Amino acid sequence: MKRSLVLLMLFFFPYEMVADDWPQWMGPGRDNIWREVGILERLPKGQLKPLWKSRVAGGYSGPAVSQGKVFMTDFVTLDPVKVDNFGRKTFTGTERVLCFGESDGTLRWKHEYPVTYTISYPSGPRCTPTVSGNKVYALGAEGNLFCFDVESGKKIWAKALKQEYNTKSALWGYASHPLVDGNKLICTVGGEGSHTVAFHKDTGKELWRSQSAKDQGYCPPSIIKAGGVRQLIIGHTTAIASLDPESGRENWVVPYGTTIGSVIMTPVQSGEHLFFGAFSNNNLLVKLAKDKPAAEVVWKNLPRAGMAPVNGQPILDGSTLYGVDQNGALMGVELASGKRLWTTPRPIGNRLGDSGTAFIVRHGKHYFFFVETGHLVTGTLTPKGFVETSRAFLLAPTNNAYGREVIWCPPAFANKRIYVRNDEELACFSLAE
Repeated sequence: MKRSLVLLMLFFFPYEMVADDWPQWMGPGRDNIWREVGILERLPKGQLKPLWKSRVAGGYSGPAVSQGKVFMTDFVTLDPVKVDNFGRKTFTGTERVLCFGESDGTLRWKHEYPVTYTISYPSGPRCTPTVSGNKVYALGAEGNLFCFDVESGKKIWAKALKQEYNTKSALWGYASHPLVDGNKLICTVGGEGSHTVAFHKDTGKELWRSQSAKDQGYCPPSIIKAGGVRQLIIGHTTAIASLDPESGRENWVVPYGTTIGSVIMTPVQSGEHLFFGAFSNNNLLVKLAKDKPAAEVVWKNLPRAGMAPVNGQPILDGSTLYGVDQNGALMGVELASGKRLWTTPRPIGNRLGDSGTAFIVRHGKHYFFFVETGHLVTGTLTPKGFVETSRAFLLAPTNNAYGREVIWCPPAFANKRIYVRNDEELACFSLAE
């Protein structure tokens, strides 16, 4: 009787019985939504006890969790690393791609290669690895792009983007997380006519290249559906553009400018609207045509409106956009009008400052916030405001920005656990009910 009941549950509820992976930046849907069940809504007070910890080195990249493994990248150097917000100095070291066992944090395999950093904030790689099928893709801070076999770590193909495309790394390094779309790996590359390049994900062969920009920026490529077709949305420092994802052909372009090239967030779609924001207080809402791939400006650079996210991606819930502005304040924004409904210094705390960071993930009606202080916070977000429900300490900040200690590494949520890292440790904590 018990066996029959289990079989029936597996038949009717197959996905609820299986744990989720977090195989790329922002999760399975690249939307920062965690869909597992059996997750606690309130954290125990104090400090969570890790299930395991593993030694790692420097970096801003987050972990990816897939197929019983945790993938991440780091940078090992003997040079004294100093943060300089707009300076390009030279640091030598070794970038690594690491694979750990998900159950115990044991190192399964690694790939390492020498690299010279000529970027600001030279602590390590920025991009979370991307796992697709039996392959994992990793992009280093200076444009070293790799494809590995998930199980063995064998290198399948590699690209040195700066050399192959006659370009240079952005001021804060390559930080646009590559996107797997069908047989393509779509990357922000840079260079004349090659701002965006699609590679065959199995061989590394170039399939197409598109766009030019003075600075490549840091906005990851994304796919939306509008005008009856799939559109590849590209944001860079002079425009936001829509491309045909199969050919790279340009559908439409809306001019857009930023003062220092800090174009980071992925544009957010809400029905017929698409929002894009960047430092410093640059914001844009376009209306997408219903019958063809086209767009027109609704509003642009409204004073004291919209938001300008820096490190953390905002998240849409209904018609309201929630996110952390460039000064660290959490806010709710009515997307259609750009009106700021409310702002609060929480959940980061009473330490608002430039590039204040909280990584936001939604789980059902509740939200998780991993903040730069190393705390995990839970709470609710509504058009009326933010309510914090619990807070626990996970990992010590080991980096520095604007005179404060920070962790600027997005976490992964999988298997009823959270995986977080700083510049010394990768740690795993249970969030099961």
